[in-house]
Amino acid sequence: MTKHLPYLQVALDHSTLQEAIHAAYLVGEEVDIIEAGTVCLLQVGSQLVEILRKLFPNKIIVADTKCADAGGTVAHNNATRGADWMTCICSATLPTMASALKAIQKERGTKSEIQVELYGDWTYEQAQQWLDAGISQVIYHQSRDALLAGASWGEKDLKNVGKLIDMGFRVSVTGGLNVNTLALFNGLNVFAFIAGRSITEADDPILAAQNFKKEIRRIWG
Repeated sequence: MTKHLPYLQVALDHSTLQEAIHAAYLVGEEVDIIEAGTVCLLQVGSQLVEILRKLFPNKIIVADTKCADAGGTVAHNNATRGADWMTCICSATLPTMASALKAIQKERGTKSEIQVELYGDWTYEQAQQWLDAGISQVIYHQSRDALLAGASWGEKDLKNVGKLIDMGFRVSVTGGLNVNTLALFNGLNVFAFIAGRSITEADDPILAAQNFKKEIRRIWG
């Protein structure tokens, strides 16, 4: 896989539309990818995607639906509002993921994609099936609940990320990331780093995003 400078993605992990849009307004131009977060999508639906698309017509917009079923319908609904990418949970069936991919590409073109969110139990055999179905993006997590319970990034996580990259996936990583944790991934061809509160709840969100980008350039540039 061709190496590239990892992207920076901001996750709008807010409970209200107003909070999410305010955060996007502050840092949207500082990042590469803007994520309509799951919690807010559950509150207001794809209205959030539509507003983000109008505010940032040239940015990649992700609908973090963590879709588990009705993939074609969910993908269509978000794509018509302007989502370039959409997430499916890894426990979704292959037909759900495949129908989501077909629907988002029908609406937004062949560059639109489905990302598989890796939570809980999944296997590399499943991962190969996703690749065979044309899905080449995965998101490797340390979940919010796991982090609150004391989990942290470890050697096992880094090995898993490396193996997924070797399989041919573009792997984004997320979960408790800050500028200081980026160095853990030095040597890995990470596709994107996804950060939420470490950017949006910083004293200076713009500076926080800029510092992320600066550190990414230092390590991978």
